[in-house]
Amino acid sequence: MATLLSFENPVFLAYVIAASIMLLKLTLQPWMTVYRMMKVRGGYRSPEDAKKSPINPHPEPGQLEPNEYVERSRRMNLNDLENIPAFLVAGLLFVLSEPPLVLAHALLWGFVVSRAAHFIAYVTAQLHDVRATLWTISSISVITMAVYTLLHAVTL
Repeated sequence: MATLLSFENPVFLAYVIAASIMLLKLTLQPWMTVYRMMKVRGGYRSPEDAKKSPINPHPEPGQLEPNEYVERSRRMNLNDLENIPAFLVAGLLFVLSEPPLVLAHALLWGFVVSRAAHFIAYVTAQLHDVRATLWTISSISVITMAVYTLLHAVTL
């Protein structure tokens, strides 16, 4: 019999793949922000960022002013920071509760797909209703994993 935290366990394998994708999303999103700041030469936050340097050879007034193009990426990053860590913890605990594979796939991949769709909706400036619906799907996935795990733990 495969141990729970082994790649031989298909639930754990699904979690590892989903978690790895979400970790990449979480760590690559700030690079999108950096790219956008460099592209517009603005949207900087700290006073020292608008000083002359090899990366900023021609500082201009206004580089510290908010730039919507940059701020949108920052908001996406903050949204990831509010959601992905809970998924990582809930998902791992969920694996330990030995859920059925079909349920695990639905919840883990439901989260990943809804977060990917949320990213697309956010980067293309879709209505809040669209983003909220996609966020709700990912949130329900995490809540369901946590409740399932809790019920499993209290019934042992």
